[in-house]
Amino acid sequence: MKNKLCIIIVLIGLVVAVAMFLPENKEYDYLRLHIRANSNSSIDQNVKYEIKDGLIDFLAPYFCSVSSKEEAIERTRALTEQMEEICMKILRDRGFNYSVNVKIKNEYFPTRTYSNTTLESGYYDAVIVELGEAEGDNWWCVMYPPLCFVNNFENSIQIKYKSKIVEWFKNLFD
Repeated sequence: MKNKLCIIIVLIGLVVAVAMFLPENKEYDYLRLHIRANSNSSIDQNVKYEIKDGLIDFLAPYFCSVSSKEEAIERTRALTEQMEEICMKILRDRGFNYSVNVKIKNEYFPTRTYSNTTLESGYYDAVIVELGEAEGDNWWCVMYPPLCFVNNFENSIQIKYKSKIVEWFKNLFD
């Protein structure tokens, strides 16, 4: 009986220890960018990519040095109107007359891989750019950490990845 009790206590201790080291909702460490095309027609898909290029070029200088998702969200809020204007200009220049809506929203997304980063399915904060009816395929990337902008600032971006386990150990021994 004594051995069974010891085994149960050890197992409970292991379960608690493992639970302490499991990452907490890692999706909260990301801010995604989704550009949703008006439709899946080739013309709507092509203009979606032009808008993507225009937004990435515009946003890169603002996001290459962000140090937190909260800072990225605040910068996005401050730049939303300008983002919409860039999108509208590209659409008008190409002869489109549909609307643009830029918003920050927490939405469910399926598992996706971007470069060497896989984002598991779950709820993520995202900057959603809706073009017209927004019923077409989307283009996406990660604004924080600033993976969208790696090609724009290859030499200047320093992405910092955080580990709750490492932080916990550092705090334990400090």
